Amino acid sequence: MFEKITKRSFLFNVLIAGVVSFLVILIFLFSLDFFTNHGQSKTVPEVKGKNLTEAIKVLEAAGFDAEVTDSVYFDTIPGLQITRQLPDPGELVKVNRVVYLTVNRMVPPIIDMPNLVGQSEASALMILKALGLRLGDTIMKPDFAKGSVLQQLKDDNDIKPGTKLQMGSSIDLVIGAGIADESIIVPDLIGLTFADAKVLLESNKILMGAVVPKSDVTDTMKAYIYDISPGQLIDVYLSNTMPVKDTTAVKKENE
Repeated sequence: MFEKITKRSFLFNVLIAGVVSFLVILIFLFSLDFFTNHGQSKTVPEVKGKNLTEAIKVLEAAGFDAEVTDSVYFDTIPGLQITRQLPDPGELVKVNRVVYLTVNRMVPPIIDMPNLVGQSEASALMILKALGLRLGDTIMKPDFAKGSVLQQLKDDNDIKPGTKLQMGSSIDLVIGAGIADESIIVPDLIGLTFADAKVLLESNKILMGAVVPKSDVTDTMKAYIYDISPGQLIDVYLSNTMPVKDTTAVKKENE
């Protein structure tokens, strides 16, 4: 008799425990739906192109949190403008989900000037674009290295590789134009200073070759040209003393 009562009590307790466990699981599942907003979803609004402050307001009003996770730089759009968002606009997601934003930087990043001298014009343009630099003026100059970069300039001055620059800066390139096959008239350089002769040759698109100063010349730019060796390249010879031109031949030609 006692054994039957004990057995019934045990079965009853097991049944009660099972019912309680079932109820606990049901309560847990319903509360999980409540706390995780199960079944509650909204469409992600479009914030790309908006200012960061405005974008956050729009997202929060729609039930989303906003977080800036990355930045880029474009000099064609305002700083702090949203350039990308994830999830994408129009996606159906749970409310309270975080929308990750990429913004345009306020200040341009600082980069190192590359060495473009010796590169082809096409390669130089690709490098400038990849680094976020702009091509300024393209200056063609007679040179054997046709199509190659001879100089890189900023504000009319040579700019050395490694110089710190703001992204978006403009770089001028001097490009070799090759050597013309036709004959050219070499201007009279005798008696000119080296500086003046250099300007004159460049204005006539004539290349200067070797520069041979006398042993006592200390300032090349102020030295005088007393002789030249014409050819595809014009070699010049320098002296501290201005040469006296022989005008006899000119007088005979005029007579």
